[in-house]
Amino acid sequence: MIQFLFGVGFSALILTLAILIGPKKKSKPQDAFECGVQYYGDARGLFNIKFYLVAVLFILFDIEAVFLFPYAVNLIGFKNAGLGFFLVFEMFVFVLTLVVGLYYIWKKGALEWD
Repeated sequence: MIQFLFGVGFSALILTLAILIGPKKKSKPQDAFECGVQYYGDARGLFNIKFYLVAVLFILFDIEAVFLFPYAVNLIGFKNAGLGFFLVFEMFVFVLTLVVGLYYIWKKGALEWD
């Protein structure tokens, strides 16, 4: 609790000092930004929804690898303790669920890039 309060207090102190000591210059929206080149148009570009879908699928299957690695490392130890069959069955169900999910998104056309 003391560490938490110290962290919050220190953060508040640093932010307060930055506001008090920092530069007070207000810039206009039409000023050049960082590199000196005048900007034009809308800075918010539209992305195809496929990019977001691919990112979410990548995260899902990346997390799958995070779950499979400790299982593979500790399987021999659990096998020696008599839990080998249970863990193999449990991981089979996990991987089967992922394969069914992959089949579903494949059939829905989520992996098609039109």
